[in-house]
Amino acid sequence: MGKLRLGVNIDHVATIRNARGGAFPDPMRAALLAASAGADGITAHLREDRRHISDNDIERLRMELSIPLNLEMAATDEMAAIALKHIPHACCIVPEKREERTTEGGIDAAGQHDRLAPIVRKLVDAGIRVSMFIEPDKRHLDASRSLGAPVVELHTGAYSEAKNAEQKRLLEKIRNAAAYGASIGLEIHAGHGLTYENVKPIAAIPQIRELNIGHYLIGEAIFVGLADSIHRMRDLMDEARPSRSGAPC
Repeated sequence: MGKLRLGVNIDHVATIRNARGGAFPDPMRAALLAASAGADGITAHLREDRRHISDNDIERLRMELSIPLNLEMAATDEMAAIALKHIPHACCIVPEKREERTTEGGIDAAGQHDRLAPIVRKLVDAGIRVSMFIEPDKRHLDASRSLGAPVVELHTGAYSEAKNAEQKRLLEKIRNAAAYGASIGLEIHAGHGLTYENVKPIAAIPQIRELNIGHYLIGEAIFVGLADSIHRMRDLMDEARPSRSGAPC
């Protein structure tokens, strides 16, 4: 199945920094620590209201990171202009509402196809790897492919919050979406709400190539340190992806 990549979202290091309005803790330091701990990429969401990551953070990350930067962004002209200025490795297009605490669901790729199309086209033409953050739904997978985005990130928030039979049902929905998306040529990622307790069933889905995890890792880092929190998540992901010989791959 191949090694499952881990993208570490550093937004909430910036949230803590911004609570005091100072310079610490520094998201750039967190990104470098994550890279040294085995992260395969760094994710940062530049929101319209700049509640955590700032424009300066994005500039520094783009200049100083040696691993890929994934810029999460709303589908707006402002954010497209910022992406085209910095040319990150990837851009993940997400829905965004000022009143939400965190991203509440996937973008309506099917219903907003015509609005999204010119933004996706500009990013793709600039050589940016575009990902659509969507619900695990065939309509949105088809729409993402039609938009020309080579990657989708399946929203795992509902699965992460569910229990027992409902969680099993939602896991099966994600499995089916991953299989279908891969069958139509999309690269499949997943993320939102993943923890040590619920990550392995998602990590075991063979079509998923990357998980993006942030809030939980930053929270655990308060108790054990960022490197240890990432190492533990990496170990669980590897345990869920046995090689053909039976050893972790």
